[in-house]
Amino acid sequence: MNVKNLKISTRMLGTFGLLVLLLLAVVAAALVQLRSMRTSMEVITGNAMPSVEVINQIGTDVVRTRLLEVRHVNNDDVAYKNDSEKQLEQLQRRLAERKKAYEPLLSSDEERRLYAQLLQERERYQQLSQQVLALSRQGEKEKAQAVLGGESLKLYNDSSNTLDLLVKLNSDAAVQESRNAEAVYGRSVVVLSVAALAAVLLAVLAGLWLTRSIRTPLAHAVDAADRVANGDLGGTIHIDRHDETGLLLGALQRMQSSLVQTVRSVRQNAEGVASASAQIASGNADLSSRTEEQASALEQTAASMEELGSTVRQNADNARQANQLALNASSVARRGGDVVAEAVETMKGINDSSRRIGDIIGVIDGIAFQTNILALNAAVEAARAGEQGRGFAVVAGEVRSLAQRSAEAAKEIKALITASVERVEQGSQLVDRAGTTMTEVVAAIGQVTDIMGEISAASTEQSSGVAQVSEAVTQMDQTTQQNAALVEESAAAAASLRKQAQDLVEAVAVFQLPRGAMDSHAHVPNRMVAQAGAAPRAAAQPVRPNPPASPARPAALGGGGAAAGGETLARRLERDATPPIQPRPGPAATGKPAPRQPGQGDDDWETF
Repeated sequence: MNVKNLKISTRMLGTFGLLVLLLLAVVAAALVQLRSMRTSMEVITGNAMPSVEVINQIGTDVVRTRLLEVRHVNNDDVAYKNDSEKQLEQLQRRLAERKKAYEPLLSSDEERRLYAQLLQERERYQQLSQQVLALSRQGEKEKAQAVLGGESLKLYNDSSNTLDLLVKLNSDAAVQESRNAEAVYGRSVVVLSVAALAAVLLAVLAGLWLTRSIRTPLAHAVDAADRVANGDLGGTIHIDRHDETGLLLGALQRMQSSLVQTVRSVRQNAEGVASASAQIASGNADLSSRTEEQASALEQTAASMEELGSTVRQNADNARQANQLALNASSVARRGGDVVAEAVETMKGINDSSRRIGDIIGVIDGIAFQTNILALNAAVEAARAGEQGRGFAVVAGEVRSLAQRSAEAAKEIKALITASVERVEQGSQLVDRAGTTMTEVVAAIGQVTDIMGEISAASTEQSSGVAQVSEAVTQMDQTTQQNAALVEESAAAAASLRKQAQDLVEAVAVFQLPRGAMDSHAHVPNRMVAQAGAAPRAAAQPVRPNPPASPARPAALGGGGAAAGGETLARRLERDATPPIQPRPGPAATGKPAPRQPGQGDDDWETF
């Protein structure tokens, strides 16, 4: 089996499998050493140290028991003795519990022998302790002290020594297990170091082998990709393996072949796009110029309509004001007619009153005349009476004098009333004539009001119509401005498309195709460049006819391009496909455009 044909995944799995086996071996060795260390630590923490702790607790309880016995003997207080006995009972129960806890921890024959000796010593000491307490309760203090300081003290010292021996025995066992653990640790360090070093060496060798088996074919693939990236599509890719890298080299080989075909097609299509974009740019430039002229004319029309609308609105406002004034004048005239009519009626009333006053004055004049006659008769009668009627004669004279003055005043008043009546009649006639005139004025003002109302309504309709026309012109202006903006954007997009097509041609020109492919397609760019040079010139001159010699130039260029061969397509496009920039026609040309020859200007644009 050839290693080159193995998949990269298989090689990597094998390498990582070897590393895993090495790791498992190192872990197994470490587990064995750790198990030995764990056994030693279990002996220390599970037996030796608990044994030492329990023995120390037993020794502490033994010392407390001895102290309570001494205090029981030396103290004569009965309550204190009873309390000491209760504490001794608690200590005895605690010692029994600690002995039960220590018995499972016995691990050697020597420890069992010393523990049996301790039990015997404590049993004998307990008997003497009961004897001492009994003597102390009976008040035989000296006997109790003698027993306490004699054999009881000897047994206490023996049990203390036995406890010390048990502590030393367990401490020595803990030290020995600790030394064993240190020895195991030393061996573990050596074993693990050797195993790790061997694993590292094997891993490095396996990694170098795996890296080399992958890096070499990948370097060939990178070299092929670099050649393609640099534009060299004529290189050869060799395939001598069937793994993933071999598949990658095969894919690169197919990619290179496909890229050769793509570059050929892109070159041809880019040239066609460049030619079409040049024609679009030329047509859009002409359309943009005309759209701007139309937008300018619409702006002027919109301004004129705005001024006309303002004038019509002002006329409508004036007509409405005049109509309102006429209505006000008509109302005032009607009120004046009413006032004149009332004045006529008033004058008639005054005339009637004046006539009645004249009649009354006539009555007063008659009364004064009769009074004068009566006074005259009274004076005659008084004269006849003589001295007796003298006073009455005086009174009659005064009455006659008053009657004469009243008659004269009545005559004067009558004359004034007569003159007033004549003037009132004249005023009444004048007021009648004024009323007739006011009636005619009211009728005339009514006719003027009707005419002004019709003028106001007509002005309002004209203002509304002008506003609608102005709005329509404004909308047309906005639409034209938008169309102009769209045309400019389209022209910019066409120019950008043309620039991008040139950039695409230049970018594709970087690739070096195989020699046979370049020779077989050498005539296509020149022919399309010639077409790209002729069409923009026809579209870029919408007003002036083309000179007769201009169509011959692209053909000549086409032949020259075929002969040159090495000239890049970008330079040919820049030289032949760039349309000349024509000056934009001025405002004077907007009224009547110049005649166009067939095949030029808008005809070319519409055909395209």
